[in-house]
Amino acid sequence: MSSQSAIITDRLTKRYGERVVVDALSLEVAQGEVFGFLGPNGAGKTTTIAMLLGLVKPTAGRALVLGHDVATAPTTAAARVGAMIEAPAFYPYLNGYDNLRVLCRAGGLNEQRIAAALAVVELSERARDKVRVYSQGMKQRLAIAATLLPDPALIILDEPTNGLDPAGTAEIRALIRALAADGRTIFLCSHMLHEVEQVCERVAILKAGRLIAQGRVAELLHQRHGLRVRVEGDPAPAVALVSTLSWVAGVRRDGDVLLIDAPADRAAELNAHLARHGVLVAEIGAQGNSLEAFFLEVTGEP
Repeated sequence: MSSQSAIITDRLTKRYGERVVVDALSLEVAQGEVFGFLGPNGAGKTTTIAMLLGLVKPTAGRALVLGHDVATAPTTAAARVGAMIEAPAFYPYLNGYDNLRVLCRAGGLNEQRIAAALAVVELSERARDKVRVYSQGMKQRLAIAATLLPDPALIILDEPTNGLDPAGTAEIRALIRALAADGRTIFLCSHMLHEVEQVCERVAILKAGRLIAQGRVAELLHQRHGLRVRVEGDPAPAVALVSTLSWVAGVRRDGDVLLIDAPADRAAELNAHLARHGVLVAEIGAQGNSLEAFFLEVTGEP
């Protein structure tokens, strides 16, 4: 385990009765990186974040945040962590500045940090407007400003682009990049996989509480190359035919589509092979080389 890690989990586990929500999760997030934490609904992402923040006690395993064990030193571990969990909640009748002042007083934080935090998220000119007139994007940026109040080394963002239009999403994406450029570690939980692919260096993917993939985005995508084929009629004969080819490393069915681990430049050869044996190909092409395509494949999500 590296001393340069912002987050380390070692077989972190959470059970509620017989239900295992997080199952022996081991991951490592380096200081200064933007790390994507992904998974379908119910995969255990929010519970994992709650354990990292000391809000939920693990059943087994441990978590270190900024070098501090969350179980034995929760206050020290959380001292330089900013977190935005789920939808931001503010007092609508107060302005943006006063909402942040309330948070500073509740958390014993320095109110002199407010102006700098508002400047980072580009809300300085609207700081004296009541939050009830803020757009959803402005509320999300105010929530990110709240994470900056403790001058965090680690920022945890849970679905920061929820409910935003494309322009608002682009603003948050640019803000995440700016925070990372400032040397902060960003732990990003999001279902917007296209956005994650653009800002994250590495990702971890959970399914049913278990880690099923972890690594650099480019390396994970390189693992999933090949051909996507849809045939007319029953796909079973096509699976048998494709499996006999020496240059096919594997094939699996996704409904009526075959996902074939083979060089994309052999599409014509594969098509001809199937046609010679009476199997008509309705569609053939390279598998989508995107984080979303990879995510759907490894999680089995529709």
